[in-house]
Amino acid sequence: CVKAAAAGAQLVLLPETVLTGYPVEDLALRRSFVQRSADRAIAFADDLAERDLGELVVVIGHLDSTTEATAPGRSTPAPQNKASVLHDGRVVTSYAKHHLPNYGVFDESRYFHPGNTLPVVRVGGVDVAIAICEDLWQEGGPVVATRQAGAGLLAVINASPYEANKDDTRGELVRRRAREAGCTLAYVNLVGGQDELVFDGDSMISNADGEIVARAPQFVEHLLLADLDLPAGDVDGPVDGMGSEMTIEHHLITAPYPAPARAITPEKYEKLDDLEEIWLALRTGLGDYCAKNGITDVWLGVSGGIDSTLVAVLACDALGAEHVHGISNPSEYSSEHSRSDARELADRTGLDYSTIPIKSMVDSFEAELDLDGVAAENLQARVRGVIWMAQSNQHGPSIVLANGNKSELAVGYSTIYGDAVGGYAPIKDVFKTQVWELARWRNQYAVDRGETPPIPENTITKEPSAELRPGQKDTDSLPPYEVLDKILDHYVESDLSLDEILSQGYDAELVQKVVRLVDGAEYKRRQYPPGTKISFKAFGRDRRLPITNGWRDA
Repeated sequence: CVKAAAAGAQLVLLPETVLTGYPVEDLALRRSFVQRSADRAIAFADDLAERDLGELVVVIGHLDSTTEATAPGRSTPAPQNKASVLHDGRVVTSYAKHHLPNYGVFDESRYFHPGNTLPVVRVGGVDVAIAICEDLWQEGGPVVATRQAGAGLLAVINASPYEANKDDTRGELVRRRAREAGCTLAYVNLVGGQDELVFDGDSMISNADGEIVARAPQFVEHLLLADLDLPAGDVDGPVDGMGSEMTIEHHLITAPYPAPARAITPEKYEKLDDLEEIWLALRTGLGDYCAKNGITDVWLGVSGGIDSTLVAVLACDALGAEHVHGISNPSEYSSEHSRSDARELADRTGLDYSTIPIKSMVDSFEAELDLDGVAAENLQARVRGVIWMAQSNQHGPSIVLANGNKSELAVGYSTIYGDAVGGYAPIKDVFKTQVWELARWRNQYAVDRGETPPIPENTITKEPSAELRPGQKDTDSLPPYEVLDKILDHYVESDLSLDEILSQGYDAELVQKVVRLVDGAEYKRRQYPPGTKISFKAFGRDRRLPITNGWRDA
């Protein structure tokens, strides 16, 4: 706000629930939490006035409660997702979100009571309507009411989580709603990570013709400034009216608004390359998860394989190489290239690297236990997991990173309490084929900047293997990843039935096997660490199925 005022801004928009972060989940059910958020909005207005910024009009997102003694179905005032207009040290008016999403990662109908009043605030002679996030995604409601109110600007504050390619959909939505509202639309979005979710910013302004005239960069906090030529409001005083669904309330803010000292040419950042976008989302998710939870260092097994290598490089980008500790745990089945590739990774990135062989530890277990087959293979993975966790415990505050990708997680190709241990799983929503794409992209990104590519070429080109038995390859248990990922995309992302998948020409026995593996691995996924969501259908957040489940499509 200080920077905006210094630049001559008259109106500042801050994102949805910016005072609490998003989502707050069951914290919304704690009256003390909701009240603290409401109080903080008032305190923020006071703070602006004390800093001689009281003339600035600020729209801020926070939580509050209904003003009624009771809300339908509740014995106490119900929580609401609100946007408040601050001016001259006070809250001029507030808007409660009208459309409450209840799909995917959203559970707002569980927590919040919807509003049905659209405030229209006269700012510098311009009538500004207020809406919040989902109000744009649904038909009717605030957008229609904004047009009926004759507003010159629709200000929309958002906490819209990142998904791959969502920026294209979002941009088209903003353009369409601006045309429908018949006015300029300013869209501001959160930036940063919150548990599995990442918010990419990508704030933008569309004129009434649906042309994007300003756009902020993604994944960085940014003050987007724009001089807008907007029509003057023609309402002379507070007037209430009815929209098609909502009550319209007009509020006048009388304040001197000198013309800006200089014209500001709106910035218009270009869309990022798809893989760069995903990389920045993963980096932001991991970096903010650690920073916001007081985690300074991360530990992980580095096997020389593509998954652990990509996670290690991602961690170096997010936290700095000095805070990343890679441990090589060779067994009697480990190949020479797994050791040399892990060593080369450390040399290229500068991460802390150590080697702790596991043969003697595994031998100790096997001397006391009669194990063979998969149980013996999993023992090796679990011994490694104990080592990583022990080092993390010994050298806190730190966590272990799980290296599994979405393809493995889908079919249960991991060992609980082994390679599945950890406090965060950075690539759990990244399919294996995407892992290779990101690795090649990250190396090329380094080359383009005159830097050393962080990922050894042999790591990218060699055939993947868990190396838990002699000559083991992933394809011994799974179809080639380029085939597996296509089937998973149909079954997991698109929820196609077995018959629908088979109609596309896949081998019936192969598809049936994959579907059985996915259905049978739900209990493993429930125990997997959280990780950054980048897809439409992330495990645990968007795709939630019962563990005890008699339904089988195959």
